Amino acid sequence: MDPVRLSVLDRSRTREGHTHPEALRDTVRLAQELERLGYHRVWVSEHHGVPGVAGSAPTVLAAAVAGATRTIRVGTGGVMLPNHRPLVVAEQFGVLESLFPGRIDMGLGRSVGFTDGVRRALGRDKGDAEDFEAQLAELLGWFRGTSPTGVHARPAEGLTVPPFVLAMGEGAGIAARAGLPMVIGDLRNREKMRRGIDHYRDRFRPSVWAREPYVVVSGTIAVAGTPEEARRLLLPEAWSMARSRTRGTFPPLPPAERVEALTMTGKERDFYESGLAGHIAGTEEQVAHELETVVKETGAQEVLVTTSTYDREALLDSYRRLAAITSG
Repeated sequence: MDPVRLSVLDRSRTREGHTHPEALRDTVRLAQELERLGYHRVWVSEHHGVPGVAGSAPTVLAAAVAGATRTIRVGTGGVMLPNHRPLVVAEQFGVLESLFPGRIDMGLGRSVGFTDGVRRALGRDKGDAEDFEAQLAELLGWFRGTSPTGVHARPAEGLTVPPFVLAMGEGAGIAARAGLPMVIGDLRNREKMRRGIDHYRDRFRPSVWAREPYVVVSGTIAVAGTPEEARRLLLPEAWSMARSRTRGTFPPLPPAERVEALTMTGKERDFYESGLAGHIAGTEEQVAHELETVVKETGAQEVLVTTSTYDREALLDSYRRLAAITSG
């Protein structure tokens, strides 16, 4: 397939029998490998109170990743802006950009806590997501020095940290009105994704941050020697998602062989099978064909891979194979 800009979001998923610190160190090690493979950027995520995710402080983890790498861009996918004061977010990214100039991205989302308990602990509720557009404008204003408060964000003011909007729901329209690059998923619902991209491009307003639309499509991609091996990479995450839908908690990833031996309820099985559907998975030839189709249909400038699995060696092998087929 034609060369395409390729990036990775690693969510620091915890694994059965492994600790949260291990998951964070796994993310840092993966970033080093991705840099060697020529990936464009690596992002980390924000989750609070989730048993299956160690990444709760994305700007802190981004600093560790940037400190362990030299050339790959590093950012967040994303900082959930409704959880924070925009001034503090600007200060954090200002520090990152000052320490690692020219390598930091500011991916921003509008989600709030995963459960009512987490939202209460954060002092937030679902309604805070409705203020995302105003929060985004305030955040960008701190970098431009336009806050009506008379306060100046140090060291953010005057720095340029590329902002990206994670498009969920209203996110495409918000990104377009703000004139910002947009990240949109997922690959399991291609028609909805294309509608969001069309909406974004039709309404895009050029800004000091981006003169023209920039689309990043995101989703799970698994590459292996056989279609069966590629599908096995998807099993742990599909099962973890099914548990979260039926039990209300997002557990650590189990090994694929344990998932294959499980007895599931009908409801669990439905969610599990749904979690396996629609991703890009297969051999190099199969993945190259499907990914090329997605890129042509969407006109995306970049692909952000969000694959999680128990077997980290198999995951790295998948990234090696993917890099090889997209490098031209």
